[in-house]
Amino acid sequence: MQVTVRLFGSLREATGAKELAVTLVPGARVEELFALLAREHAEFERLGAKLRVAVNQDVVGFERVLAEGDEVAFLPPVSGGAEPKRCWISEQPLDTGAVVARVLGPDAGGVVTFVGTVRDASRGTAIRHLEYEAYPEMAERELEKICDEAAAQWGARVAVAHRVGHLPIGEIAVVVAAAAKHRAEAFAACRYTIDTLKVRVPIWKKEFAESGEYWVEDHA
Repeated sequence: MQVTVRLFGSLREATGAKELAVTLVPGARVEELFALLAREHAEFERLGAKLRVAVNQDVVGFERVLAEGDEVAFLPPVSGGAEPKRCWISEQPLDTGAVVARVLGPDAGGVVTFVGTVRDASRGTAIRHLEYEAYPEMAERELEKICDEAAAQWGARVAVAHRVGHLPIGEIAVVVAAAAKHRAEAFAACRYTIDTLKVRVPIWKKEFAESGEYWVEDHA
């Protein structure tokens, strides 16, 4: 059987490909696919247990049995779209007002926004620019889940937009907007969303610094 492997961040660079078509024996598991790729590309072995894996955009374990035509994505540790959507990934500059507009309503007593921008220094060295890369379909789905969680816990409406591609110093990388009846709930929902995004959403950051260039998960 044949599966499609999608690659991002340091794995994409190590293999020189965004996608690989891999032939496996019927009934093969993710762990067997991983072992095959690790023999051919040292970056898989280096990341090892740090990798998450998604099959058809759902996160699964390495014991998952694969089927003909599955799309498998190996996801390095994350750092830290088309409109109209509640959550979207964009290659174009972000409009904070467009994100806020997704959550406004007559019932909102407070609207809180978080705007993340590219700073000029990190880890004691000057930064020239950043590049963000995402698994866009899965990233948008995961962002939607996080917004649903914030809604369930704080009764807030939340919207998120995140940039990918080349970002110069000062450029907006991410916008989170949260609206709720009261400001406390809006603040809590906004903070939960940005903090959870950095852990769960498959978006990777590469820093281009005076001292060199590196994916953030590669650099202590």
